[in-house]
Amino acid sequence: MALLIETGLTDWISDDDIAKTIRNINPGADVRTRETIGDASEITMVAVVGLNNDHPKRLPNLQLVQKLGAGVETIVGNPSLPDHIRIARLKPDAPAQGIAEWFVAYVLHHQRNMAFHEAAQRKAEWVPKAPVFTPDTVVGVLGLGHIGARSARMLRAIGFQVMGWSRSPKEIEGVTCLYGEDALPTLLGQCDHVCAILPSTPQTVGLFDAQMLAAMKPGSQLLNAGRGDLIDENALIEALDRGTPGHAVLDVTSTEPLPSDSPLWAHPGVTITPHVSGWHLGEALADVAENFQRLSAGKPLLHEVDRTRGY
Repeated sequence: MALLIETGLTDWISDDDIAKTIRNINPGADVRTRETIGDASEITMVAVVGLNNDHPKRLPNLQLVQKLGAGVETIVGNPSLPDHIRIARLKPDAPAQGIAEWFVAYVLHHQRNMAFHEAAQRKAEWVPKAPVFTPDTVVGVLGLGHIGARSARMLRAIGFQVMGWSRSPKEIEGVTCLYGEDALPTLLGQCDHVCAILPSTPQTVGLFDAQMLAAMKPGSQLLNAGRGDLIDENALIEALDRGTPGHAVLDVTSTEPLPSDSPLWAHPGVTITPHVSGWHLGEALADVAENFQRLSAGKPLLHEVDRTRGY
């Protein structure tokens, strides 16, 4: 049994570095990369960012696809993946902390008028402008799982009024939690900032269409670090032109990398970051090493995905 590391990325952690870390955690593990794959029939587990259609064909004895992250919609929905192959994802603290920090950074950027002051400095203008008072500001967090709950608590600790939304009931101390489809427009109409960290499911794809965007508070800010297909981008541009919402900060887009001809790049109401909010894996590679051991021993996996639910 062998574990193959194959991220397919050149601008992130290298496959060799990931393999080295897992070998340090589990010195007896047979960990390979594309360059050292050897006999592909010996690979029983592959760790990926996204599943290639040829993975199941190239790896005839594959038993487990380990996502090096949280979102698994493209893996679950890949028609080339046989039903018997299991899927696991990560729930590490490092990217959850990073995504929460990303939300806080861009909420505070807006609160403290940073873009305004940066523009004034370029013109050598001394123009005081009052920042928004934090205790009077309502921030909504959509998705109250591991990452969303961390984000909600961090925002609450700073002093914001925090509301949360999920499909099923959740409780977080100090956070007003709503749930169910009918409650979402109610939340949107009250929030000055809306932080989305929802997975991609049939229920969430295109959730922010023209009607849902119109339910937002005029002048509010929409921040998305979940999945790009959550937002109808054409509807978003039209909504921004009307001022509802007033601004959008997008770490994820429907197509990545975002095409150079996308109108999102040049729109004055949009800030783009290139999917960097949850950059660090931190201790998560220990879970990858643990899942390889558990798979080999026939034990229950960490964070196994229910393929029928999609997460």
